[in-house]
Amino acid sequence: MLRQRTIKQAISGSGIGVHSGKQCDIRLLPAPVGTGIVFRRTDIHPMAEVPVNARDVRDTQLCTAMVVDGVRIATVEHLMSALAGLGIDNLYIELNSPEVPIMDGSAAPFIYLLQQAGIREQDGAKRFIRINESIEVREGDKWARLSPYQGYRLDFTIAFNHPVFRHRNDHVRLDFSTRDYIRDISRARTFGFLRDIEFLQSHGLALGGSLDNAVVVDEFRIMNEQGLRFDDEFVRHKLLDAVGDLYMLGAPLLAWYQGYKSGHDLNNKLCLAVLETQGVWEWTGLDPNQQHSLDYGYGKQDFLAYA
Repeated sequence: MLRQRTIKQAISGSGIGVHSGKQCDIRLLPAPVGTGIVFRRTDIHPMAEVPVNARDVRDTQLCTAMVVDGVRIATVEHLMSALAGLGIDNLYIELNSPEVPIMDGSAAPFIYLLQQAGIREQDGAKRFIRINESIEVREGDKWARLSPYQGYRLDFTIAFNHPVFRHRNDHVRLDFSTRDYIRDISRARTFGFLRDIEFLQSHGLALGGSLDNAVVVDEFRIMNEQGLRFDDEFVRHKLLDAVGDLYMLGAPLLAWYQGYKSGHDLNNKLCLAVLETQGVWEWTGLDPNQQHSLDYGYGKQDFLAYA
């Protein structure tokens, strides 16, 4: 039996809010079996709790953001991706601002925090959402799909008509394991085009965005002095986002996800379509004797080192 997971001890961190440009503090705390992932806004009195729920996503323009009773929790996707990658089921996340710090624009700093806190198995069976029928959402030429699968597989394809993206791999696949997620996906950073960032910042948005927390592309080249972490870092990050967006369903999936030019909005619409379509999914456990491609194990060589 695969067991639910939380962390062994509380741990804190801080970083810049990509939208506010201000420092955001974050604290991760263990949570009991069956709690799920719950955000807490400590800058609001009394403290407000916002459990993760795909139905509460209200903004997907620049990030994935939940809003419940006027309380906003934004930029959750990279942290949610890290939690999915390490198989964390139960956690309290305390924030003193409306957004999760962007850190370096990837999930790797959150992986590091979680590993430093330690991961503890709990006395409760891990629950999965099994997809029983294929379901798809489309907008123009963009689409996202979930299909039945024995395990968890993700495919993502991007298509940008831009010199930087030519002759680079535009497709990536992850047959889910924690080891492969940490090694191949977690370090991929978010990216943006200089013209878009300048426009947003001129309108008081994305004030914390910089070369320290994003790969920035101008009309012809990558502006980051150190270049890319992977030659296909762009598509790897889009898959990272999808892992986090899908974890807003509240449990890991047994399914095959395929995305073509998808983003936070379409990923959330896919989650809502799953929840609202009878017979498409069911709660299930995972028989360790049943053949599947899931692996939540990792060794010392998989730990990330951040000075």
